[in-house]
Amino acid sequence: MSGRLSDRWRALLGTPALAALPDRVRVAIAAQQDASEILIGWIQLAVVIIFGTLWAVAPKTIMGPEALPVPITLAIYFVFTLVRLRLAYIGRLPGWMLMTSVVVDMALLLGLIWSFHLQYQQPPSFYLKAPTLLYVFIFIALRALRFEARFVILAGLVAAAGWGLMILYVITANPFDTMITRNYVTYMTDNAILLGAEFDKIVSILVVTGIIALAIQRARTLLIRSIAEETAARELSRFFSPEIAARIKESDEQIAAGQGVFRDAAILTLDIRGFTKLTRDRDADEVIQLLCDYQGRVVPIVQAHGGAIDKFLGDGILATFGAAAASERPAADALAALDAIMASVEEWNTERRAAGQDPVRIGGAIATGRVLFGAVGDASRLEYTVIGDPANLAAKLEKHTKAEGVRALTTLAAYEQAVSEGYPKRAELDLRPDRAIEGVEKPVSLVVLAA
Repeated sequence: MSGRLSDRWRALLGTPALAALPDRVRVAIAAQQDASEILIGWIQLAVVIIFGTLWAVAPKTIMGPEALPVPITLAIYFVFTLVRLRLAYIGRLPGWMLMTSVVVDMALLLGLIWSFHLQYQQPPSFYLKAPTLLYVFIFIALRALRFEARFVILAGLVAAAGWGLMILYVITANPFDTMITRNYVTYMTDNAILLGAEFDKIVSILVVTGIIALAIQRARTLLIRSIAEETAARELSRFFSPEIAARIKESDEQIAAGQGVFRDAAILTLDIRGFTKLTRDRDADEVIQLLCDYQGRVVPIVQAHGGAIDKFLGDGILATFGAAAASERPAADALAALDAIMASVEEWNTERRAAGQDPVRIGGAIATGRVLFGAVGDASRLEYTVIGDPANLAAKLEKHTKAEGVRALTTLAAYEQAVSEGYPKRAELDLRPDRAIEGVEKPVSLVVLAA
């Protein structure tokens, strides 16, 4: 039974479990809270300016020493708010300072209300009728912006306790007249005090505090989950191309294996020649760094030309144009990307030779045609990929570059499609007709893109 009740309370309150979250998520939550403290500071500054303006324009019955507490209190609160706002901009406010700020805020507000009977030369019970008490709820609600219930609760408790002390002061200020009445009409028309009405105010403060604290506790759970999911999504998106990430994010339904679309696309495959020999005598860090340098040059070029990285295959790369997102010029973009990659690799090799390192030789190939783009796998592991003859042909063409003694190839059909889509026609075309390619039934006419 107790376990069932515990589950219900957890469902009601939420379970933030902040300590169990990764550091990067806690940092993101703390950044949100720091921004909230700046917002709170500006709202407090607006409130004190409103207080000051209202006091300045309101008619004064007296202007002697009795009126001094109001401007003095406002001046102190104004300075305190500026200091707090400045500190919020400089860095993270410690917990003790935030709690002190809550107490000071409420104390200054209640002190301002208390001073009304001096300003207007009335008995202390006079300030209990002041509508300024409503600002207490503003100060309590302000603490909700931080999404931490403890500060809301502290503000409510301080307000309730402060109002209780102000009631006690009224009752004890004049031992010969407690000002207490049981007549509601007398209470409303005179300076008399109706204890039930004052206790109603305290109850209202506590109930509103409890409701806001409960709402904040539940909202905090949602905030933590939201930030955790956003952080995870941002990290996971690095494992996908922007097109794939956008497709997952914008999908109206849960993505499942077997969902796919047919698209006219271009497939680009790249591979480092002699990678095993090149890395044989290198340690693991050097090999990974070589791959990072290589991929760091290739990936931005592919993406800049509208392509999407389908997968990394060790030292190989499979990229698609027009598959993840439909395109009117997949072939032209693919060929332009491969030209830029080959030029970038030449620059890289110049840098490597200058540094006394061996050059890196890259092979690349492009094939075009109709492919199936979709999600494969099972409920526990999904992957977007392309399926179809162009993907297979591009892989075989990349291997065939070695037989042709060139760095990059494409089919004549792909080249002609690219030209029709706006790719600049080459003045001297290195055409190699009817080539026999291992694994391909019929001969294929090829165009050399990089010798």
